Amino acid sequence: MSKYTEKDLQLQLKPYSKNGFAAFFQKIWRGWLSAWYGFADKHPGLANAIYMVFFFIVFSEGVTIIQFLIMTFLPYAFQSMWTQPFVWPAVALPWKDAAGNALNYAIFNEPVKFLDAAKNVYLASTAEQVAKYQAEGYILQSSGLGNFIAFEIAVFLAQCINFPLQRNITYRSHGNPWYQAMWYFIGWVLVSIFTNAVWGIINPILMWWNWNDVVIGLLKTVLTGGVSMLIFFFVFLVIFPDNNKVERKAKAKYEKLVAAKAPAAKTAKAEKAYKIAQDKADRSNSEKEYHQALTQANSKALKYFATVKKLAAAQENTAQKKTELETARRQKLSAKKTAKKVAVYAEAQKREEELKEHIVRNFGAACDAIDLKEEKTRVYIGVMKRLGLEAKI
Repeated sequence: MSKYTEKDLQLQLKPYSKNGFAAFFQKIWRGWLSAWYGFADKHPGLANAIYMVFFFIVFSEGVTIIQFLIMTFLPYAFQSMWTQPFVWPAVALPWKDAAGNALNYAIFNEPVKFLDAAKNVYLASTAEQVAKYQAEGYILQSSGLGNFIAFEIAVFLAQCINFPLQRNITYRSHGNPWYQAMWYFIGWVLVSIFTNAVWGIINPILMWWNWNDVVIGLLKTVLTGGVSMLIFFFVFLVIFPDNNKVERKAKAKYEKLVAAKAPAAKTAKAEKAYKIAQDKADRSNSEKEYHQALTQANSKALKYFATVKKLAAAQENTAQKKTELETARRQKLSAKKTAKKVAVYAEAQKREEELKEHIVRNFGAACDAIDLKEEKTRVYIGVMKRLGLEAKI
């Protein structure tokens, strides 16, 4: 006999929102989590890779949208600087674009942009060119140093959002946040310079060939956005290393020093590093397993009660089909029609018996899930207590 009752299973359920719209999406989300954790139990390596790639892309694209929204308005805060070209290192190239503008190679390439009455674009890379186009009455556009400053602020703010999301959710890191933020900032600067340097070569060639502005903009997005995002995926693997891999490496290093009878100071240092790595791995694993167990207990309980509802409906249907069969026999319907009623009734009985079996299995699965949740909760609390941290139950 199980130590749990239906009341115990009921306690595992997280109440849905009273708002029907919100409750609908809650059901979808919880169903997805249940299926996902089941998949993760069977294929942990593949599930972890999918998880990381999915959230990395979602957060990266999300902050790109935020960056775009900021850039919609922020350049106007620096409108006074639109007339200052910012082109560096401004290496003159022997080519010109379709409007006759001299082209330069530059890592940071923010010339001042003007439009004439016919909407032709003119780029001014020097103060003399700016003065010339202003004198000719051309219309100043968002560009120059003001646009560059606004863009860098927008990118920086976006990364301030991206960093904690990637650190805490995608890579589940428990390393020193200030140390990681420093390397993230350095990586961002270096990757930005690299992609800008490459684009500084490609862009003048495309403009010399008079490619469509839309195509050029698309290629720029793919290079500066897509390529940098790809590079950052691997940069993050270095900044936010997998805690279990770090623990294994630290353990192997410590055991190697012990086996080699290395100096005590060196061995003690390796042992300390191993202990720190072990603590981080224990925390990550206990947190992850605790949250998975919570979701599974909720999911298994939901599945049980859903089956109970199905059984009630099936029993009602069986009773109805039985009544229809008895009516058919009293009315002495044809043998063919009566046989059909018998088959329908038998099928309803079969469905009812199947659901009874499902209820037994689902009840057992829910009880097992509760046991697992209690076990993982104890482990999680114990790990956090040992580390002097608060367990978020």
